[in-house]
Amino acid sequence: MTYNEFRTRLLPSRSVADILRHSTGNLRLRTKLLFSFIFLTAALTSLTLLVVRRNAQAQVERQIELDSQNATLTVQAVHRQQKTSLSRKADLLASLAYMRNGDPTAIRDASEDPWQSDDCNLFVLANKSGKIVALHSTTFSLTIAAAQEMVSRSINRGETSSWWFSGTSLYQVVLQPFYDTNSRKNLLGFVVVGRLINERAAADLARITSSDIIFREAGKVAVSTLPLLKEAEFSRTFPDQFVPTELNLGDERYHASAIELASSLQPVADIIVLKSHREADAYLQRLNRLLLGLGFMAIIAGAVLIFLISDTVTRPLESLVKGVHALARGDMEYPLEASGHDELSELTRAFDGMRDTLERNETQREQLEGQLRQAQKMEALGRMAGGVAHDFNNLLTVIRGHSDLLLDRLQPEDPLYRSSQQIRKTSDRAAALTRQMLAFSRMQVLQPKVLDLNELIADMGKLLRRLVREDIEFSLCLGDSLGRIKADPSQLEQVLLNLTVNASDAMPLGGKLTIETQNLFVDNKNAHLHSSVERGDYVVITVSDTGHGMNAATKARIFEPFFTTKEPGKGTGLGLATVYGIVKQSGGFIHVDSTPGKGSRFKVYLPQTFEQLYMAPELPELREAIVTRKTVLVVEDEREVRELACEFLKAAGYSVLTAEDGSEALEIAQRFGKSVHVVLTDIVMPKMRGPALVKRLKILLPHLKIVYMTGYLEQSAPDEDFLQDAFFLQKPFSRESVVGQVGESLKVSPLPKRVSKARLLAESLPV
Repeated sequence: MTYNEFRTRLLPSRSVADILRHSTGNLRLRTKLLFSFIFLTAALTSLTLLVVRRNAQAQVERQIELDSQNATLTVQAVHRQQKTSLSRKADLLASLAYMRNGDPTAIRDASEDPWQSDDCNLFVLANKSGKIVALHSTTFSLTIAAAQEMVSRSINRGETSSWWFSGTSLYQVVLQPFYDTNSRKNLLGFVVVGRLINERAAADLARITSSDIIFREAGKVAVSTLPLLKEAEFSRTFPDQFVPTELNLGDERYHASAIELASSLQPVADIIVLKSHREADAYLQRLNRLLLGLGFMAIIAGAVLIFLISDTVTRPLESLVKGVHALARGDMEYPLEASGHDELSELTRAFDGMRDTLERNETQREQLEGQLRQAQKMEALGRMAGGVAHDFNNLLTVIRGHSDLLLDRLQPEDPLYRSSQQIRKTSDRAAALTRQMLAFSRMQVLQPKVLDLNELIADMGKLLRRLVREDIEFSLCLGDSLGRIKADPSQLEQVLLNLTVNASDAMPLGGKLTIETQNLFVDNKNAHLHSSVERGDYVVITVSDTGHGMNAATKARIFEPFFTTKEPGKGTGLGLATVYGIVKQSGGFIHVDSTPGKGSRFKVYLPQTFEQLYMAPELPELREAIVTRKTVLVVEDEREVRELACEFLKAAGYSVLTAEDGSEALEIAQRFGKSVHVVLTDIVMPKMRGPALVKRLKILLPHLKIVYMTGYLEQSAPDEDFLQDAFFLQKPFSRESVVGQVGESLKVSPLPKRVSKARLLAESLPV
């Protein structure tokens, strides 16, 4: 293609104008990219910081609640400890009062050291009727009348500990009766020991709990650690008993929790524990400033980075647009910048390559045309291979069939007998070659049977030894009591054949090749020793060699199609790929162990089955007459093949009808009706293919048995289910296979002994 043709076809005037308009808008594109990315970065950064801030705030709130709960528990524990201390001193005072027979001097002595202390500053002695005999208090707010009232109330309630209020003072007290030692029922009186709850006690409790403490009586503040202004605000805001969990005093937030001093106490008294949010709010403010700073820095850094990215993206685009303009003017030498590895750089290099392509001469175009003709020729050869194989198989069928007839009519001592044998042997090798021609495009048709693997390998022993060179020591180690498997025998033979050839090629200087079989149960305990193998019972085939081995890179690719380490012309790379496909299609697994210089070991795991073993029946005598005479319709477009099949079937005692195409076969089936028992038909025929013929025949005669014959089943099978409930006869066929397949379809005579694809291939190799 010349430059003018390129300009006319690929760069019309309208496209050039569009490109020019795009180049003038290049700056707007960069600006749009910049602002879009900045907005996206800012949004994502803000969202992230908001989530971090909210999480931090939630954690702080939870920590404050937890600290408030701990402070409440601490207050309760302190009060219990103080109650225990007062109880011990009350016991001592009761003992002293008893020894002095209720003398008031016991209170006077108790009020002095060592009795008096910070946690014990109220002493009361009362007689058995509850009347106060003596009272000592460190404050003057508690009168004898008020104390008498509270003593009487506590005795009437049967309290051993309580809280006393004197209007302005709060006491934590313990009551202890004392008795005559001679008679436990002889009550002598009561002693009371108490502790004043004042500002100092509240401050000590606040210091222990790291909180503010408020003691209240009937909703009025008795003692508090709050400043006077906040205490007054608290009294105004909450004049009754209710206090919310969260409250504000001045400009400070608190988390509040209340502890009721005594449920039966009237008026009601409680302790309010206030946990300040001051430190938490300060922490959150510092966190906010830090997050804002980080967010601002992230947006600035992102903007700079995005500007560089947008400039990096749009600059090559601008250069490319200028190059297009230059090409539109006819300038093929305009320099293009394409130093990166991104899409725009690749596009620029592709455009540069397109310019170079346009400058190439007509010779390059002729080379492309020559390559196209070569590809078309190869495609035609591929299509021709099917037709050649089909026709060649028909010729081989006639050659082999007539060689069978000659061998049947000649005596072994006849001079022509050996020539007939050679003809038959050569036809078998030619048939193997045709199968190799179609090996890449054929899909395997599995015919699974229950097998004894040891028997199959033993039968192949001689065949495998023919494939191994004399400098290789070959041995079979077949396990005892081997389990049964269900697989296609011919496919397993192909697996053994490929693994044996592969192992032999891995030992160019000789070595040892071993094939082993064994039973193996894979459970959860040893599954890790068998890569990719599921739990269950298996029969394992192990093919090991002492060759050069493989490294990890090679071992990872050995099952890839067309991968080979052999020299060009020494292998296609399909052998192990075929092995892998057959094993997987049979429900098994394959594992490879190999070390460079120490050989390789291939393990094939095939699942065991408990079905009955397949027993290949023996061939019947061919000349034995068929008990019930059956009619076979032979449909084949090749006259020589049709006549040969007819001769084989007639010799076996069948009545034979013939047709050279599908239309004639339908006419014969309509004329003879149910007297036709079997149809032996080719698959590839003119006018009507075999599967189409069978579909119409099945509608006309549902009882009809079908036997297909062809030289390349898979290439000619558009319907993957067309062989269902049918039998298959591979061309070129022998007399035994024709008679056997027809008899098997009628259940008159068993299938002939199978000749596997692997065996045919091996027999075609030179010894």
